[in-house]
Amino acid sequence: MKQTEKCLVLGIETSCDETSAAVVENGHILKSNLISSQMDVHRRFGGVVPEVASRRHVERVTQIIQQALDEAEVRLTDLSAVTVTQGPGLVGALLIGVSAAKALSFAAGLPLVGVHHIAGHIYASHLVEPLQFPLVALVASGGHTELIYMPDHNRFERLGKTRDDAAGEAFDKVARVLDLPYPGGPHIDRLAKEGIATLDLPRAWLEPDSLDFSFSGLKSAVINLLHNTRQRGEELNKADLAASFQDSVVEVLVEKAIRAAKMKGVSELVLAGGVSANSHLRESLTLRCKEEGLHLRVPPLKLCTDNAAMIAAAGTYRFRDGQLAGLNLNAEPNLSLV
Repeated sequence: MKQTEKCLVLGIETSCDETSAAVVENGHILKSNLISSQMDVHRRFGGVVPEVASRRHVERVTQIIQQALDEAEVRLTDLSAVTVTQGPGLVGALLIGVSAAKALSFAAGLPLVGVHHIAGHIYASHLVEPLQFPLVALVASGGHTELIYMPDHNRFERLGKTRDDAAGEAFDKVARVLDLPYPGGPHIDRLAKEGIATLDLPRAWLEPDSLDFSFSGLKSAVINLLHNTRQRGEELNKADLAASFQDSVVEVLVEKAIRAAKMKGVSELVLAGGVSANSHLRESLTLRCKEEGLHLRVPPLKLCTDNAAMIAAAGTYRFRDGQLAGLNLNAEPNLSLV
């Protein structure tokens, strides 16, 4: 289609425990973005139960899609395409969204587009202000921690990735040993504000010039510190521990993101993913970008977590490039971005 034509895209996101549908116009104008969270359901288990998540998606997806269309005041016949998260994610959860998208595509005769979840997170900022290329994106979430270089729309180069635990995963695991509720990231963020980062915890810089991440050792260091302290009959200040742990994660994320931007010679840095909601990360990266003369894009909190608007935004450019899927589209839990 021509770039000047009006393009209304429906997005569907069910990669984990949020059932979401959205309508986006021309890749950056948000018409609606409905999210049904399952957080209260999974909190009692201390984490997401895949089978439960899949059942909840089945119950909610049709209703959420209709609500997104109604809020945007559009009909299926007004749409240009249907976009859906193809992966990565929980396979059962992904299948619900993919199946719904294929059904709508077939019934309404609409083009179908599969979208990579990480690409979606990067495009969340595009819904606030159009992305300027080239750029480097730091994507930090419960399942992913990656540095991505984008010279243009739909072109991705991975500069670094986690070798073990993702940043969000480390937050949740440390929160669990601190007896904080699930999801742990926001609770650690709040608790850290009450403490001081006085504890000496490791920073995993890995090999010189490496842009990869590793948070498993830091997580183990926190667990061992707590265990050894309790064995001695002592108690650690949980707020100080939360602040020290958060400092260790944020320092590595920030410095490697800045290093990646310098290496690629870009002036645009994008922060994306669920961990981008962390206040200390947002503040630290903002400060370092000012020092280095970089333009930082940080999505509003409502677009940091999983949502369908980001999928519709990313999917619009795949649609415009003719990167369409057939009705044999399948969920790919380990889908690679590059």
